[in-house]
Amino acid sequence: MTYEHHGESLLDYSPCQYGRSKMLFRGPKRKTRGNYLSFLGGSEIYGKFIENPLINQVERQMRMPALNFGCVNAGVDAFLGDPEVMRYCRGAKVTVIQITGAQNISNRYYTVHPRRNDRFLAPTNLMQSVFREVDFTEFHFTRHLLTALKTRASDRFNLVQAELRETWLARMQLLLDQITGVKVLLWLANHAPEQDHVRQGLGDDPLFVDRAMIDVLRPSVNSYVEVIPSASARERGTEGMVFSPLEEPAARNMMSVGAHRETAQMLAPVIKELL
Repeated sequence: MTYEHHGESLLDYSPCQYGRSKMLFRGPKRKTRGNYLSFLGGSEIYGKFIENPLINQVERQMRMPALNFGCVNAGVDAFLGDPEVMRYCRGAKVTVIQITGAQNISNRYYTVHPRRNDRFLAPTNLMQSVFREVDFTEFHFTRHLLTALKTRASDRFNLVQAELRETWLARMQLLLDQITGVKVLLWLANHAPEQDHVRQGLGDDPLFVDRAMIDVLRPSVNSYVEVIPSASARERGTEGMVFSPLEEPAARNMMSVGAHRETAQMLAPVIKELL
């Protein structure tokens, strides 16, 4: 059911903080004494517009508190830059790490906001020298920036894309190395991470990540779960989501209620086996 409202979001995300972390996460806040699970990731882990997100469903099945460290449009940098989040993940029985796109990380060409990683802050000297004709003051988000670069300078865009892939791989490896406990790597997207996947524009999330990159990381995790929502889950669209009319465009780009259910159904037995 979609609720009619013209104000702010209708869903109460009960924002909370853990320890000394400066980041706000979806609550209610879970207890961190005793055994618990932790989840890192982007909008899907956060459960934007979803009243009963996948992490809550896994939590009930495992009968164990699950800390939701999901951030809307997050990249790897948000978690690597937060020692408190890393500390809680090291204390978890199992940590699930969702694969996020490679565009939302600082690199040799541009820097992003340390917590809101989809925010473009500034080009580096290298970026300005390679793309002299571009006025970077018009960009505020990484996807807008990269779309423009691909359109205006496709011959040089591959340099940036290659840099993002290389940097993403290094940061993900560093992230996995810092989480010393049991780890599950999660791919959640409407397509498989194949190199030959046909894409339009920049591509589908998670941007620029392919199977070869994932294969490099797999030895560093205890399990890898690949979820591609079924056709029936995708066809349900925004059915069951909670959002205002102003939020509808964003809601249409999110994983459906069915996708959250299918992901929880695949994750739960894997986590149970690792406990």
